[in-house]
Amino acid sequence: MNVIVLGLLGSFAAGAMTGLGALPLLFGGSMSQRAHDAFLGFAAGVMLAASFFSLILPGLDAATRLTGSTTSSVLIVIAGIVIGVGAIALLNEAVPHKHFVQGRQGPPSASLRRIWLFVFAITIHNFPEGLAVGVAFGGGDVGKGVSIATGIGLQNVPEGLAVAVALASEGYSRRYAFGVASLSGMIEPVGGVLGVAMVSVSAQLLPWGLAFAAGAMLYVIVHEIIPETHRRGFSNEATAGLTAGLVIMMFLDVTLS
Repeated sequence: MNVIVLGLLGSFAAGAMTGLGALPLLFGGSMSQRAHDAFLGFAAGVMLAASFFSLILPGLDAATRLTGSTTSSVLIVIAGIVIGVGAIALLNEAVPHKHFVQGRQGPPSASLRRIWLFVFAITIHNFPEGLAVGVAFGGGDVGKGVSIATGIGLQNVPEGLAVAVALASEGYSRRYAFGVASLSGMIEPVGGVLGVAMVSVSAQLLPWGLAFAAGAMLYVIVHEIIPETHRRGFSNEATAGLTAGLVIMMFLDVTLS
């Protein structure tokens, strides 16, 4: 099957898991803050393992094959990581964190801004996840693409429920909250197609693409997820979740690749 199609399908499947995670809300489900922080920690662990085992290390291998120099390969990957971090940092600053379509409707504006900041943060960090899936498939390693898509799909489940519960707690209907949560994952196929197309154009771009995706995910982990999990006193649960996510993703990467 064409790698672009594989990248699209893999990133779409991973993104669609946010909707699956939000589904219990339609039937009265909820999530405690303790569980929320543990699951966010799990997401950070999955992304951290994917960044190193599925992106940075293969990026170093690809760069070494292209350049024949260990020093050059390390510099390429370092540059890619820095560019990835910078790109998502700029995106994070550029996207307006408010309800800019309907204006002041529903909950009070201060609460509305806080909730939509959370929704946009989830959406923004879904983009590099899709990018990572696409780059992996674009590199020709189907097993690597499947392992990343599986791991990211697993951590998207609690994220989807977290978004849906956050919106429902602010007075939005359960159906509306479910719809927004589901759509928040649909940025991943966009990143997937972009990633697979980029590295499919030229083998020279593969190590850059892998490192860029890793840098993008590292920014999200450090800037968004980990600080969020430590705000309400459940850092132990978040740490346990991060550990679980890291070892599960490492297992998937080793066994499926």
